[in-house]
Amino acid sequence: MAVCCDLEVDINGEETFMVNKEIVALYSSRLSKLFAKSTDTKRNLKLIFHDFPGGTQSFELLLRFCYNNGQIDIAPSNISLLHCAAQFMEMKKSTLEKPNLLEQTEKSLEEINYWTWSELLGSLKQCQEFLPIANSSGILEKCLDSLVGRLALTIEASPCASTSSTDSSGFRFSSDTSTESLKNSFSRVTWWFEDLIILGPSLIEFVIKSMVGQKIDQVIISRFLFYYQKSKFYTATTEEKSKILETVIDMLNTLDRSSLSCKSLFGILRVALSLNIKKSGRSKLESMIGYLMDQATLDNILIPSPNGTNYLYDVNLVLRFLKAFLHRGGCQTSLSSLKKVASLMDLYMAEVAPDPCLKPLKFLSLALALPDSSRDSYDEMYHAIDMYFEVHAGLLEEEKMNICFSLNYEKLSAEVCLHLSQNAKFPSKTALQALISEQFKLKNLLESTNNTRSCTDSPCSLPKTGSKDKKDEANEQVVLYAGKLDLSADNEKLRAHLQGMQWRVMELEKVCRKMQTQVAKIMKSKVPSHRNARSLPKLCS
Repeated sequence: MAVCCDLEVDINGEETFMVNKEIVALYSSRLSKLFAKSTDTKRNLKLIFHDFPGGTQSFELLLRFCYNNGQIDIAPSNISLLHCAAQFMEMKKSTLEKPNLLEQTEKSLEEINYWTWSELLGSLKQCQEFLPIANSSGILEKCLDSLVGRLALTIEASPCASTSSTDSSGFRFSSDTSTESLKNSFSRVTWWFEDLIILGPSLIEFVIKSMVGQKIDQVIISRFLFYYQKSKFYTATTEEKSKILETVIDMLNTLDRSSLSCKSLFGILRVALSLNIKKSGRSKLESMIGYLMDQATLDNILIPSPNGTNYLYDVNLVLRFLKAFLHRGGCQTSLSSLKKVASLMDLYMAEVAPDPCLKPLKFLSLALALPDSSRDSYDEMYHAIDMYFEVHAGLLEEEKMNICFSLNYEKLSAEVCLHLSQNAKFPSKTALQALISEQFKLKNLLESTNNTRSCTDSPCSLPKTGSKDKKDEANEQVVLYAGKLDLSADNEKLRAHLQGMQWRVMELEKVCRKMQTQVAKIMKSKVPSHRNARSLPKLCS
């Protein structure tokens, strides 16, 4: 007996099927409700589906179920297609008590823990073709839970899972661990990297979120994301690369910052600069890099300027890194981290200083980006400023003074202060500040000498011959220079004053060293023996 085909079904514009509407409607509540509303029962009907899950392959399986009286072999290879198609067509229990496809697939999913890894991965890959409905139907969640659960067990079973290093491809082992053992342990943790490359960016988001939810080591998760980005780029188009990169950045941003590799983030940044990714993705990436600035190197931050600009390096980008670093939060920004970044910035300023197109305000922003506490010495910054002044000889005096205000002259060495006093590229007022700083140093040195002398003022104290004259003379010079120095004096006179002061500081240091030597000799010669220790007077009592 011939079967009447009175329903034309267009599946996503891929293919058209001629079916019997009564047979299909027996198993689909969606179609039965639709046909019940139709008043024209004589003419053939046509249905057009634009988003049928799984396309023609899925619809063929559904028809096989309907035309075979509700019987079909359900396996891991087709369960995702059948389950989502049944959900879409509302193939639930009907009034005629026909077999229920949705119920059958859900029952088969109860055996998911017995599937092989390949079956599980294949089913998950099918889900990405109709991701929204797979997610809403619950099959995606079940596949993810099973797959990620197996990964978690594998990683936990590895003896080195928690000792991975964020900036290397290996792990830290005890000294008796062989190289071969290291490679084997590494492969036990990352064997699944290659398998998951088949998944698209949209599905990878669900995978990563599930991994985080199941407490998988975030160092391993971050390393997988870096691996995923590099691997997918080999065959991707420019548009696909942007989507992949944005997804990887979004997922990395959900991880703990300490689990990320600074070097790998800079690698992603260089790729991002050549692609047209969203501004929000760029901001997230810059924030992550800024958090890890104390791990960066000079080569990392020497990033060429964007197209359309005439300066050599992207100084604005580095300034944004520094802003993110300073705002990473409270105790996270330790003094040691600050000092590392300050040292890096001194090197960076020396590299960008010769750029003739670098504006004074931009150079000043680099100098003022970090707090004063981040530097124990300003010598390196001084050398960078000196180089900048040499290249930018046409700077106004006011512009030079603004840059010089970034220096802490009390943290300049005596050698640098002397160099500054003879440096015609610097404003004269700056040289004056160096002189004042040296006067403070001289004053502190004199106070230290006084303390040493008072401590040794006893029956075995130092001889005072000549020492008092030296100290008084130096004190008089401090007063003399502070009182007679005129801001309107010419540079030659100022340099002469500074050289005289520098000479006196060195003389006083010699006297101080001589006194310390004499103290040491006297203390050594007067050490009491065990016999008469009680009869000798105490020093500095």
